[in-house]
Amino acid sequence: MVVPSPVSAVVIGASGGIGAALAEALEEEGETVLRFARPELDLTDETTIARAAARAGSPELVIVATGLLHEAGRGPEKAIRDLDPVWLARQYAINTIGPALVAKHFLPIMPRTGRSIFVALSARVGSISDNRLGGWYGYRASKAALNQLVRTLAIEDKRRNDRGIVAALHPGTVDTKLSQPFRQSGRDIFAPDRAAVQLLDVIDGLKPQDSGRIFSWDGAEISP
Repeated sequence: MVVPSPVSAVVIGASGGIGAALAEALEEEGETVLRFARPELDLTDETTIARAAARAGSPELVIVATGLLHEAGRGPEKAIRDLDPVWLARQYAINTIGPALVAKHFLPIMPRTGRSIFVALSARVGSISDNRLGGWYGYRASKAALNQLVRTLAIEDKRRNDRGIVAALHPGTVDTKLSQPFRQSGRDIFAPDRAAVQLLDVIDGLKPQDSGRIFSWDGAEISP
């Protein structure tokens, strides 16, 4: 009987452009990857997140590669008059609450000694200090909230594993369905496979003292 290899990495959102590319790149590096996507793992249904964690063993790397920018004709708000409570709540549910619940169930199963890494994809527009254009209320605010959650999770996780790392990553503009309606000319647009390699390079370079921080695809730190 063939004994399956222990899971070394988990990618959540593996049906998306970046998530699928990350899973493939990790497998090419020899990692045993467990992929999750809807409906098996639904960020708005904590029961599915708990079931997924129960299958994952003790992974050394967990990547939450999910995000919501537009859906069913709704997109980033251009002005305060566009604010809608239902759409705001939906963005928080996917961009903030969902990753927090993933952390709730996956961080406790990760190794308690040695290097472990939990990362969530955030966005530069979630930086409060870098906000110079306004607009995009829900996406900005939900990603800023995610960044705060990452910082708070990192502080608590140090009590569980002093070499554990919890971080947020900005992938840049990637050629996926999420970014397609909002690309700007003159801005670098990365293919998903290139974006995945860039993100994994940043992950490989993370150190315990980087826990709780936000990094761009090029390794530069992003201010909160």
